[in-house]
Amino acid sequence: MKKTRFLWVDDEIELMKPYRLFLEEKGYELESANNGRDAVDLCRNEHFDMIFLDEHMPGISGLETLSQIAMIRPDIPVVMVTKSEDEGIMEKAIGRKIADYLIKPVNPNQLLITIKKHLDKNEIIREANIINFREEYLPLNNEINRCQTAEEWAYVYKKLVHWEIELSQTYSPMHEMLQSQMMEANNEFVKFIRRNYEKWLPGKDERPMLSFDVFPKVVFPLLDKGEKVFFILIDNFRLDQWYVVKDIVSEWFSYIDNTFFSILPTATQYARNAMMAGLTPKQIADNYPEYWVDETRAESKNANEEFLLRKQLERHRRDESFSYYKINTAEEGEHLLRLFPEMARKDLNVLVYNFLDMLSHARSESDVIRELASDEAAYRSLTQSWFLHSPLSPLLRKISENGCKAILTTDHGTIRVKNPLKIVSDKDINANLRYKTGKNLTYDPAKVVETPFPEKFGLPSANLSSRYIFATGNNFFVYPNNFNPYVSHYGNTFQHGGVSLEEMIVPLITLSPK
Repeated sequence: MKKTRFLWVDDEIELMKPYRLFLEEKGYELESANNGRDAVDLCRNEHFDMIFLDEHMPGISGLETLSQIAMIRPDIPVVMVTKSEDEGIMEKAIGRKIADYLIKPVNPNQLLITIKKHLDKNEIIREANIINFREEYLPLNNEINRCQTAEEWAYVYKKLVHWEIELSQTYSPMHEMLQSQMMEANNEFVKFIRRNYEKWLPGKDERPMLSFDVFPKVVFPLLDKGEKVFFILIDNFRLDQWYVVKDIVSEWFSYIDNTFFSILPTATQYARNAMMAGLTPKQIADNYPEYWVDETRAESKNANEEFLLRKQLERHRRDESFSYYKINTAEEGEHLLRLFPEMARKDLNVLVYNFLDMLSHARSESDVIRELASDEAAYRSLTQSWFLHSPLSPLLRKISENGCKAILTTDHGTIRVKNPLKIVSDKDINANLRYKTGKNLTYDPAKVVETPFPEKFGLPSANLSSRYIFATGNNFFVYPNNFNPYVSHYGNTFQHGGVSLEEMIVPLITLSPK
């Protein structure tokens, strides 16, 4: 096995012997140079895993040497070593992206900590994660089996998401165990939904917060306090995706991290319309039939969200000024930034970002996007990159600078589907892969959540014999004819509409400006 090699640059080279002996005892190799020019030449011709660089040397200084090394080998971590505790020198060194900063005399244990922190970090984290997850595995299994309430399921799901992110950051053999545990959790969660979902509809006691509760329970209380509120909805925004962007958001905001349950179907037509209306889909269809678009009609199912929100405000006798924007492109996001002074005068601004929904659909159609978002970790990475570089980030900064509150949330999550379920139906049926509604449906009832009485789920029905069925876990519906091409095309894509932890338990984040 190749030994790790260090370069130590210091004009007092005779003082290096104890460090050389210490590092060699630990299995490392140490090369030395007594001036910056020799160090730069060595970097041109040899490989080093880390450089320890003295600031005060004859000839070119440590900072100058640092700049020249960065031009040749920007990938090598450099640790500045100096007698000086001058804050200015320290800031200059940090500004030039040093890996660490040590003050002479350097304690050997400090040296070892620095090495492990920068060179062995991933392996240390991986080993610690393996140990910690092994300890957590059985207690988490017990928690999954004991879950009786929506609050307990939200808590367990947060734990599973935490471990999914931790174990995916470095390769870990525990990741497969976690995936099996997530599947088992989803199996138990489906049983929980079968037992309880009907009990959660309006008028029933002790339900979790559902899609149609978000404005009355979260947004309106903020408006009552005189806050100006930006309600930012990112379509398809899962809890794990929130976890990888919260460090970006926390630069401008402190946050309260909550969740709510998306209604069924966990699809935009139902979940987002219910949220904006503050009503179940059936109530929308009954009260505003001209604004509820049935599954069989070809027009957009979400063209009336602003109207539904206006009606919700009127029902609650609220007279706040508000705006409603949908953002589908970067250009529209940039335009929104230019409108910010106007929005800042409104009491409530509702902004809907469709990037993740478009990415999910593009992944089904594009081989390139499939490669870029090959699994959950890659999907999170794309989300993080978009969030950081999209116009949403500067908008959040403006919101914070103007002292406004923000709600960051979604209408539903998504799940990566793997297992096809055969379904037979009439021709007149909706196209969604995770839920179906219609009559004369043939399917395996053990693998779905079903309701032959849509009104019990707060859903409209096209005729008296209509029913809804929802795919569970990572299943998706496929017709027997053209089965294999369909499975090949849609298998391993991110879909929504069904029953899973990933689709139903979604982030609801309250942001307060720092």
